[in-house]
Amino acid sequence: MASSRLISPTPSSSPSPIEAQKIDTSWHDGRATFYGDFRGGETMEGACGYGNLFHQGYGLATAALSTALFNNGEACGACFEIMCVNDEHKWCKPNAGTIKITATNFCPPNYTKTQDIWCNPPQRHFDLSLYMFTKMAPYRAGVIPVRYRRTRCHKLGGIRFELKGNPYWLLVLPYNVGGAGDVVDLQIKGSSTGRWLPMKRNWGQNWEADSYLVGQSLSFRVTTSDWKTKEFDNVVPSSWEFGQNFVANYNF
Repeated sequence: MASSRLISPTPSSSPSPIEAQKIDTSWHDGRATFYGDFRGGETMEGACGYGNLFHQGYGLATAALSTALFNNGEACGACFEIMCVNDEHKWCKPNAGTIKITATNFCPPNYTKTQDIWCNPPQRHFDLSLYMFTKMAPYRAGVIPVRYRRTRCHKLGGIRFELKGNPYWLLVLPYNVGGAGDVVDLQIKGSSTGRWLPMKRNWGQNWEADSYLVGQSLSFRVTTSDWKTKEFDNVVPSSWEFGQNFVANYNF
């Protein structure tokens, strides 16, 4: 049976006590728009490497981040709390409260535009699903000022791992990650390797290993951006195949 345990970061990657407090939970000013329709079809997949967001548990509570927030894909999986504020056009819905979303996509900059440059650096911008946007303001508002902060990701069930690639090149997508949500380091161990093998970020939250691991049960060592590290032992049985995904019994 797969198991999980919380460990300390390895000495080679262990941050100082100050560096360990990386996640800024204070409120910041930004803006928000929306893309897609109420069904969210246009919000599926995207720059983080996630697939069908309904199947993966994210649903419509998602956003594409501007360059300043996306951080070259390292923010994928992070969770944010957002509220509509300081609205001179009176678009904010009364008593709307806040929404919570997971970063699953990238809102690319458009340097040919001279106005409505919401996703260009240094703008801090969220391109929300229409469903989430209309929790704070009517869709005809188009763009609204917001305040936002990082928040803990609360995910149902254990962390999941999707496997793709070929016998000599394995691509792993960790998703449904709780806690900080954004994975900054991933290591893999096969039942025959005898040691942890480093993986490198391929794109978004897809991580690659250039090792032959077919026929081995697989374990993962996951580190999130708050430098918490957990080992998920024997999550994947030796009979695994490409295209499958597997769930651990724990999360962050």
